[in-house]
Amino acid sequence: MKYVLLLRAPADDGPDRYEAAFEERGYVPLSVPVLETVLVHADVLRDKIVRGPDVQGLSGVIMTSKRSVEAWCDAIRSIPPPIQGVSSDWRTVPFYVVGEATAAAASQVHTAFPSMAHLAPLVHQVRGGAEAGTAERLARFILEEGGEGRRLLYLTGDKNRETLPEMLSAGGVALETLEVYGTTGSSTFREDLRAALARAPAGESHMHAGDGARLIISLADGWVVYFAPSAAAFVTPMLSEVDALSVAVIGPTTASFLRDTLKMRVDVVASKPTPDALSRAVVAFDDARIA
Repeated sequence: MKYVLLLRAPADDGPDRYEAAFEERGYVPLSVPVLETVLVHADVLRDKIVRGPDVQGLSGVIMTSKRSVEAWCDAIRSIPPPIQGVSSDWRTVPFYVVGEATAAAASQVHTAFPSMAHLAPLVHQVRGGAEAGTAERLARFILEEGGEGRRLLYLTGDKNRETLPEMLSAGGVALETLEVYGTTGSSTFREDLRAALARAPAGESHMHAGDGARLIISLADGWVVYFAPSAAAFVTPMLSEVDALSVAVIGPTTASFLRDTLKMRVDVVASKPTPDALSRAVVAFDDARIA
């Protein structure tokens, strides 16, 4: 069996798409949560939602991750009644998103709050998605729609790169940036990793303490997949002998961080940040090694 250690939390609202993609191709996925997310500035975001885009001179919203969508939903949830007194309408502006997962989450906001649908994007107003799998691609997508003179609300985390703001600024797009979430390393990562490896048959995986606080992991025919630079920065100092595993990453930003900052080998970079593209790339690499 070939095992894939997915350094991300599995979906909690149904079958996990990454796990399913690898299972369909004959791999055994082992998901391990790496980061914990804390929503911040919820009161500021709530006030912006209540005021609406017209009053603030906003012509759209940028969400680069599902965490931004979660922050938006949390803010709607915190609006005190009577909601009838909130006249703002966000259905009139586009929501620009990075990747399929963020697009899917943003498209479901209106169904989660049927009585407050005017505070959520219309499905056809969720733009980018699969066509904009990175911040750089999303910036190009926005500029192609015509950016000069526009002002967008940019919902960010605490570890964003400056690529998107710089590209949009150069194209004449003004951003109102609001940090809505922060990430920190999971306090239960070691226990969760041990539990994940325990699901593999005896003799095909193990984990034990190395020097100091480092952990030595082994997976027969194994892969480790990184989904974000922040996750790699947190996990790598705790792991030893990762070079014995094949390494895959979800996109070019994470690949650059592993190669340039962590000085790690990267075997596979997904062409798109999707379960299908990632799993296909891993299969292609393995097939090439066998041939």
